[in-house]
Amino acid sequence: MKRFFYLIGALTGFMGMMQACQTDSATKADEARLPDVVSYNFDIRPILSDKCLACHGPDANKREAGLRLDVPESAFKALQENPSAHALVAGKPEVSEAFLRITTQDTSLLMPPPSSNLKLSQREIRLIEKWIKQGAKYEKHWAFVPPQKPALPEVDQKDWPKNEIDYFILHKQEQKGLKPNEEADKERLLKRLSLDLTGLPPSLEMMDRFMADNSPNAYEKAVDQLLKNPAYGEKMALHWLDLARYADSHGYQDDGYRTQWPWRDWVIHAFNKNMHYNDFVTWQLAGDLLPNSTKEQLLATGFNRNHKITEEGGVIPEEYRIMYVTDRTDLFGKGLLGVTMECAHCHDHKYDPFSQKEYYRLFAFFNNVAEVGIESVIGGPETYAKKPLMEISDKDVKDILTFVNKPDTNRLIVSVMGDLDTLRKTHILNRGNYDAPGDVVEPGTPEAILPFNKNYPKNRLGLAQWLFDKKNPLTARVYVNLLWQEFFGKGIVKTSGDFGMQGDLPTHPELLDWLAVDFMSHNWDIKRLVKQMVTSATYRQSAVVPPEKLKNDPDNVYLARGPRYRIHAEFVKDLVLSSSGLLNQSIGGPSVKPYQPAGLWEGATSGRGLLSTYNQDHGPSLYRRGMYTLIKRTVPPPSMAIFDASNRDLCEVKRLRTNTPLQALVMMNDPTVLEASRVLAAKLLQENTADKDKISKAFRLIVGRKPREQEVEMLTAYYEKETKSIKKPVAEKAVSVGEYPIPGNVDKTKLAALMRVVSTIYNLEETITKT
Repeated sequence: MKRFFYLIGALTGFMGMMQACQTDSATKADEARLPDVVSYNFDIRPILSDKCLACHGPDANKREAGLRLDVPESAFKALQENPSAHALVAGKPEVSEAFLRITTQDTSLLMPPPSSNLKLSQREIRLIEKWIKQGAKYEKHWAFVPPQKPALPEVDQKDWPKNEIDYFILHKQEQKGLKPNEEADKERLLKRLSLDLTGLPPSLEMMDRFMADNSPNAYEKAVDQLLKNPAYGEKMALHWLDLARYADSHGYQDDGYRTQWPWRDWVIHAFNKNMHYNDFVTWQLAGDLLPNSTKEQLLATGFNRNHKITEEGGVIPEEYRIMYVTDRTDLFGKGLLGVTMECAHCHDHKYDPFSQKEYYRLFAFFNNVAEVGIESVIGGPETYAKKPLMEISDKDVKDILTFVNKPDTNRLIVSVMGDLDTLRKTHILNRGNYDAPGDVVEPGTPEAILPFNKNYPKNRLGLAQWLFDKKNPLTARVYVNLLWQEFFGKGIVKTSGDFGMQGDLPTHPELLDWLAVDFMSHNWDIKRLVKQMVTSATYRQSAVVPPEKLKNDPDNVYLARGPRYRIHAEFVKDLVLSSSGLLNQSIGGPSVKPYQPAGLWEGATSGRGLLSTYNQDHGPSLYRRGMYTLIKRTVPPPSMAIFDASNRDLCEVKRLRTNTPLQALVMMNDPTVLEASRVLAAKLLQENTADKDKISKAFRLIVGRKPREQEVEMLTAYYEKETKSIKKPVAEKAVSVGEYPIPGNVDKTKLAALMRVVSTIYNLEETITKT
């Protein structure tokens, strides 16, 4: 027995020694993974934000022991509770109280306290130690430092990159032990590209041509062809309409009709002619202030007037006028600067270096518009736009605004920008209240971003010049990130509307800076930037998810596989209409009212104005692209809302992406989908081909690839079963959906059966997913 205990003791000692060795090895391996130079922004601040700043951060009401760790002035000064000690001592972790408290074994002193359920990992502790040894250097927030163009990183797999983007992506993958996927097959690649550049599926002709082209530059030729397609402007405009909160109604209770759609026509036109980003935004901010400004430049300023406007009686005009100016200021911050300036509307920003005074200095640029809080009651054409406004005549459309799709000779007016002759004073509003004016301020910009150049005029044109100053650290980064989000599903900075302290860090900061500087140095050329992204090897990867990559990088942070996500609500409709041959390809013009469940508007209306009842359109208007569907803010289009489209109340730079049973119900029951299924089925039945060929063609048109033999067999069997089992009355009812006429020579039983097959293909996940 004694020998047994000796054996157990020896074994326990051996196990302890092995564990100690393993721990030591793990520590050494962990140490080896630490960066050579520890960065406050990218290594230390995330740790402090997660584990420390709740008690030792910017919120004075929650701060413990009078200690702030996010600013050096506090972190290096003598501690309030022990004046002989300091939280941080540069170069000396052994006497830095913050380090001693995170490493102590005494639970009464340990930080974070055990009661918080927060704990620093060994790697985090070692990072903090190394940072202190290296001098505990604080850095200005990364997003407020002008980007510099870094050198391309070295990579091992030198034959993979196709352009500069790929070096940054591959370098990070190799650091993480990942390898990129192989290139997607040509069919899926073309579908991805076509959806991304036009919002439409590729035609059969384009598929056949691309599949037959074996030249080295076949893909680049397809990119160039799609960039020249007028549908490119429509696709690119959609994210800008979200950002600019474009809608067809004023909002609030009466929610009357407005005619801002000519501005939408201009946005599509600007993208199609590849207007460079600096001009594109400058015209929208201050087109009316440009020297010898044209009517097109004035129309562009409709961007600033897309906000909600009240038409209710009994409101306080100044309260609502202030709301309009606030909306424009907040859009400028979120949409163009990528920061949460709105947090400083009522008080100094709690996390970012923006004071309330700076907020109202920015506010002052938009405070001189010749507008009022309430202009009229809801009624006739004079209320479709609010002053200041411009009228677009038939002569304008013929000679100047040739891109405006004006379908009739009715009076057409648009709300635009125009300043007062005299300067309106801007006050800091105490607690943000319109009726509590404080000190008067002049126009200015946040110092932490970039001081306002005294040579710039103190108006919106000067603000645009400040925005596109090469020293402005945010403008190029923010737009590059928005475009990256369009093509890869999420931005390099995931919080695309918040580059501030509370936003996410960039996953590839060097790439973001390289793209931003490259974008500026090539005159803010949008099409060039788009082409860079979609011709990269990163973009062309297969979206197949190998198990090991799903385990090691489930969110595809390091982009070792292609993007895979559902397309936007408007493009779901576009795909259905285009693949069925129903799509009305006219560009621009007034918004339309397609099929919608009865009673929705009537149940949520004041009973006044054009939008009090829903009068559905007919004919070609039913088959326009989703972006032209009329958006009534108080009752947005239901099928699009179910697919997470914006209701355009406020600036939105990133849509939610959900997956709910309601979306499946829309695809199975929406009249547009069912009608498209019927129309495509009728066209196929009129072709002198075998059933399998009809089904294969439908599959290619809808899914964008040739079906596998097993898929054809299953769908053909389903068609044959439905043809035999469907009853004539059921068939008659099934094919009666929609207004598009049914050819007189089509067998309705076969039509109903094939319609169900086509509807099934529309309901495949792959159909509305970018892969």
